[in-house]
Amino acid sequence: MYPPRCFSGRFLYHRFARQFLKIRISPGDAHLRIDYTLRMDDMEEKQKYMRRAIELAWGGMGYASPNPMVGAVIVKGGRIIGEGFHRRCGELHAERDAFAHLTEDAAGAEMYVTLEPCCHYGKQPPCTLAVVEHGIRKVYIGSRDPNPLVSGKGAAFLRENGIEVIEDFLREECDRLNPEFFHFISTGKPYVVMKYAMTADGKIATKTGDSKWITGEAARKNVHMERSRYAAILAGIGTVLADDPMLNARIDTEETHGGFLEGYDVTLPDPVHQPVRVIADAHLRIPMESNVVKSAREYRTIIVCAEAEEEKKRQLTEAGAEVLVLPGEDGEVSLTKLMEYLGENRIASVYIEGGGTIHEAAVRAGIVNRVSAYIGPKVFGGRDAKTPVEGSGFARVANSMQLRLTGLHRLGEDVWLEYEA
Repeated sequence: MYPPRCFSGRFLYHRFARQFLKIRISPGDAHLRIDYTLRMDDMEEKQKYMRRAIELAWGGMGYASPNPMVGAVIVKGGRIIGEGFHRRCGELHAERDAFAHLTEDAAGAEMYVTLEPCCHYGKQPPCTLAVVEHGIRKVYIGSRDPNPLVSGKGAAFLRENGIEVIEDFLREECDRLNPEFFHFISTGKPYVVMKYAMTADGKIATKTGDSKWITGEAARKNVHMERSRYAAILAGIGTVLADDPMLNARIDTEETHGGFLEGYDVTLPDPVHQPVRVIADAHLRIPMESNVVKSAREYRTIIVCAEAEEEKKRQLTEAGAEVLVLPGEDGEVSLTKLMEYLGENRIASVYIEGGGTIHEAAVRAGIVNRVSAYIGPKVFGGRDAKTPVEGSGFARVANSMQLRLTGLHRLGEDVWLEYEA
């Protein structure tokens, strides 16, 4: 489909690329069609480079936190001459990692980076300086950085040094890399995801408590990917007593990844990132022989209580767990205080994978930023069968927790829904 005619001397902007696709209408449709086709092909090529940067960024999944996941690709003469990503917090940022892997001089090249380059000194020097020093002529930026130390300043510095900057390039795809970073850097508190798997009639277990398995293999694999993505995983003591879970991430890095990595050729870090395990256990009922306690030296584990009997606290500490006392007004653990503690300790995201009790406490505390709901093709029925959010519930529809649907995916026979709160 060709662009419509317009008045002589006017410019026609492609709605997906206003910044760089500018066509002057010239006499004769043939010239216009050829010019438009060439420029469309050029834009598709540029999108390919940014999507490659997105694929690279996922290589830092879990390990980059509390920093963002970022990928960078350097292109010269239609060839990729360098690419990199932020592998781990404290190590090279994506831009400098890409420069470290150059195959030839980058002078006059273009750079595609999923997040605005930093312009301040932290654990690493400013990436903007490296971009200028290497003679990059044009930079395509995906996401804007809300960090007050960077926001807008990185792009401005590049422009001041004669570099052409295109912002918001494939921004929606790039933004999906780092909602947890955007939230954490803006609020100082973790980005909280509430996950559950339920049947088509809204049950997370039968009336006897049986819950294995509501969903199929593809959905369960995606759950393990989510566990690895986030900095911490939170469960209540009820889940520990009922299921004795490990709460770790088990991923075969050699497999093709589906779920939220569908469509991307991603190489995950090996070994994959393991989240900090946090157990809300008001009265320290957790058994010493539970899987969580027995593996506390292998995976960092925090037991959060409202009151601590000293002998049990000593036993847990000797087993390798950390014991944190954060009482709430109701004699239970204060999830609000817990989020403040985790934020102060630079744990930027929390994946709640518990039962209806802790989910209700999280909703009541107002800490949930996202809901990740898996629906399996089963019906359990039963008035006493458990539901994702228990407690007394909301009395009025108008007062309920309001969500916005942001993702709808089919995983085998299951459906995965993503909501923003």
